[in-house]
Amino acid sequence: MKIGIIGEGAIGRYVAEALQQRGWGPHAVLARSAQPKDTSLPDVVRVTAVTELPAEIALVLDCGGHAALTQHGPALLARGTDVITLSLGALADASLAETLTQAAQSGGAQLHLASGAIGALDSLRAAKVGGVKEVTYIGRKPPLGWQGSQAEAQLDLGSLSAPTVHFEGTARQAALSYPKNANVAAAVALAGTGFDETRVKLVADPMISANIHEVQATGAFGQFSFRIEGSALPDNPRSSALAAMSMVAAVERLLSPMSM
Repeated sequence: MKIGIIGEGAIGRYVAEALQQRGWGPHAVLARSAQPKDTSLPDVVRVTAVTELPAEIALVLDCGGHAALTQHGPALLARGTDVITLSLGALADASLAETLTQAAQSGGAQLHLASGAIGALDSLRAAKVGGVKEVTYIGRKPPLGWQGSQAEAQLDLGSLSAPTVHFEGTARQAALSYPKNANVAAAVALAGTGFDETRVKLVADPMISANIHEVQATGAFGQFSFRIEGSALPDNPRSSALAAMSMVAAVERLLSPMSM
């Protein structure tokens, strides 16, 4: 299978290196510029539009964020190219979600959702079969981890001395209000009770140094809670290492004759 990648940020570079190590490409890079940022991919076809991608590219890995999925996702799916994305928060936009669905149906392709920086979603998906009553996601980051988000309008992030909640609402509200920070909330929502029923709490916590994700759920299965303390990629303190790894794991599942 010929594989392409959208994006050349920290996650895109990690994924490209992992593909190279496994002998899976990448065979093309879809980026904003035709000039390469990553000199470790000298023989890769570089394009700036979906129409320029080689016809043999059958799978594209979206590591470019919400804007990239919005810009390129419909055209890729409509042309019959499968896409794996980490930009789950973008699907809180009901119009975009419908556009992507229609494009996938018309092109006979599929949009695969990588789990990103959160785990144990298989348990939540299984619980959904029997009926889930309540799902809550709590996202904790050090204050500086919320820079550039709406948290800055509510808190003085540089002077916090105790954990402070700066958002409480639905997963849809979180994803739309915090587009660079709410992919995990979206992943939890899509695996469980949906964007409008999943409750979200976002916390700026000066007592921690890593991003912490907590999920609590109750339903016919019983109840569970889990917590992940995530590390960042060395190239970018705002990029989750587990998110990049989840993209590679998603490719492995697609290519393996036996997958879990």
